[in-house]
Amino acid sequence: MNTIYPTALEKFLQGSINLNSTIKLLAVDTAEYTYSATHSTLSDVPAAARIATSSALTGKSFSAGVFDADNPTFNAVTGETFEALVLFLDSGTENTSHLICYMNTATGLPFTPSGSNVIFNISPSGLFRI
Repeated sequence: MNTIYPTALEKFLQGSINLNSTIKLLAVDTAEYTYSATHSTLSDVPAAARIATSSALTGKSFSAGVFDADNPTFNAVTGETFEALVLFLDSGTENTSHLICYMNTATGLPFTPSGSNVIFNISPSGLFRI
């Protein structure tokens, strides 16, 4: 299931999420986190589920309702296997870092970390479409 969090859609309509802001991907262990349509901020994702956080997305583009970016890097990834990715707006504070999109059917998932850098290859069709 790849889906945009309903609260993110509300935030887009209200102008509270600007994709030109700092946007990152979080690698998530689904044994510790289950998607919920009611989740809205990073504080809804338990610390135990967080395997790695990418660098801020660069090369962002917005065309025909599709959000795309350069392939992000997760540095020196260790820990449990991760089965999903959560796209989020990083405000610097968990309670205001809005969850945007949950992805568990991306190419390369699940992924078992080996301590090396991981570059997530974004689909040619982009991260998500509104």
